[in-house]
Amino acid sequence: MDMATNDLRIRTVLNRLENIVDAENAGIGVDPKFDLQTSNAHKSRCLYELSMLSRDVAAEMMPRSFGPQMQSLREKLAVNAQRIAAHLEAARAVVQLLKDAVREQEDDGTYSQEQFRLGYQP
Repeated sequence: MDMATNDLRIRTVLNRLENIVDAENAGIGVDPKFDLQTSNAHKSRCLYELSMLSRDVAAEMMPRSFGPQMQSLREKLAVNAQRIAAHLEAARAVVQLLKDAVREQEDDGTYSQEQFRLGYQP
């Protein structure tokens, strides 16, 4: 494959990746119907394609014209990582609240299975 074709393919994947990251950053925590799993699969696919396209290209051979887009993408991915971490933390908090609510509901003054099995000692 000639260098111009490879550069075009890299640029295409970079554009697609940037669009996916932008959509993910806009959707996380805002759109309850946003499909994070599908978005992540698309993002992973782009990163894989990018690594395959650039594996035979030394860093110093990468066209300088990719520099600004790569920097922008790094910044967007940093924001993306923060939003995903916040989303996961919020999901963990909701799960813990649900677990606590179920535990309180089950604790109605009778013996729990564990207490019954071990022999309850007040």
